[in-house]
Amino acid sequence: QVQLVESGGGLVQAGGSLRLSCAASGRTFTSYAMGWFRQAPGKEREFVAAISWSGGSTYYADSVKGRFTISRDNAKNTVYLQMNSLKPEDTALYYCAAASHQYGLWVSLTYDYWGQGTQVTVSS
Repeated sequence: QVQLVESGGGLVQAGGSLRLSCAASGRTFTSYAMGWFRQAPGKEREFVAAISWSGGSTYYADSVKGRFTISRDNAKNTVYLQMNSLKPEDTALYYCAAASHQYGLWVSLTYDYWGQGTQVTVSS
């Protein structure tokens, strides 16, 4: 079992930045690839970014490429999402997730564990 707790969400103006954190506990953190997804009201959950267990490979949705950066600190059992140049359309509940597989990381069904989410609101 892996427990995931997100933090760092909040209200920010367009063009601003936020850094989300996801702290993991339970099984060996380095056994899992990690991902961030988001869900806006009335919309389906969508892939944002993912990172391999080693941190050597990262993946991004086209909508955030060049603005968001995913990273992980395996010594701290934490994964981060640095979000820059935020837009109102980035407003959503952001979820952290852990996957025991290293493929298909842009698909939510790949993931075994999910956090409760942290709200990000970007005002125009």
